[in-house]
Amino acid sequence: MASATMRAVVAHGAGDLRLEERPVPVPGPGEVAVDVQYGGICGSDLHYWRHGAVGEFRLREPLVLGHEIVGRVREAGPGVQAPPPGTPVAVHPLASCGQCRQCHAGRRNTCLDTGYLGSAARNPHVQGGFADVLVVPAGRVLALPEGLDLRLAAVAEPAAVAWHAVRQAGDVRGKRVLVTGAGPIGCLVVASLRAAGAADITVTDVHEAPLAVAKQVGATSAVRVGVGADHLEELAADIAIESSGSPAGLRTCVYGVDRGGLVVGLGLLPPGDTPVAANALITRELRLVGSFRFDDELTEVLHALSDGRLAVEPVVTSVVPVAHTQEAFELAADPARSCKVLLDFDEQTLV
Repeated sequence: MASATMRAVVAHGAGDLRLEERPVPVPGPGEVAVDVQYGGICGSDLHYWRHGAVGEFRLREPLVLGHEIVGRVREAGPGVQAPPPGTPVAVHPLASCGQCRQCHAGRRNTCLDTGYLGSAARNPHVQGGFADVLVVPAGRVLALPEGLDLRLAAVAEPAAVAWHAVRQAGDVRGKRVLVTGAGPIGCLVVASLRAAGAADITVTDVHEAPLAVAKQVGATSAVRVGVGADHLEELAADIAIESSGSPAGLRTCVYGVDRGGLVVGLGLLPPGDTPVAANALITRELRLVGSFRFDDELTEVLHALSDGRLAVEPVVTSVVPVAHTQEAFELAADPARSCKVLLDFDEQTLV
């Protein structure tokens, strides 16, 4: 009897994205299989599709993309304590070593030997979750809070990235905050700032459509840059969070915060050394901190989504059947037409 197969979204190189059949994985000891329902298309997925690389991480073998994954428990491996089959769950994409100095310091997101779903940072690559069935260690499967819709839970992973960045900014209650870049992460930063009590949130982008989404999730002011004088250097914000991943966005943050202010770098900049207005950092006594992925914030975010503190519904602008993966990626790559695009795996075609 032929073994069952499933669909998987696989990047083979720059511009080479395929929806192909692969064997259905079976969970072993300590593992759980998840029937994937939704997978959010991230900027890193788009980079692997368009360029065959994310920063310094280049494809050296075919890679199943995807790390923003929700679905339902399919089955557990031998002897595994797991939620019963059918339970709606989110998948934590991070695998840390648990042994290095970063892990011992409670910083698993900066682990020295980490693996991340759908990443070419290691060789062999860590295969991702854009597939009908995903097998992961049981500890990375998180049951959703009662009543949390799977479609809304699908933004929990990128929302946890944003939540961590806001945590890096410290206490934002009553503060004036500048956010550069209104892509999916930037909009989720805005929503997280609103949930954390920021008083005034100014967001910038080069497109009108993402700015409209940012206003729906809590921005008090939206500025389209590049179309005239924007006076951002007069903003004197307490905190700036850079989520565009562009040197221009970082410069806007450096000059958009008040003297003594804090800049949080979240968006990944192009590979190599990036010019920075270092003299302004010094003379204006600014603090610059980084923010990379997240750790336990995923659990917090799931509860914040469930109880309504984190209002992010407008961020999901399209849900596309996985049979139309190419169209979904093209849509996700166009900020004038989309914010967060989800792949829908609900129509299972295991054969």
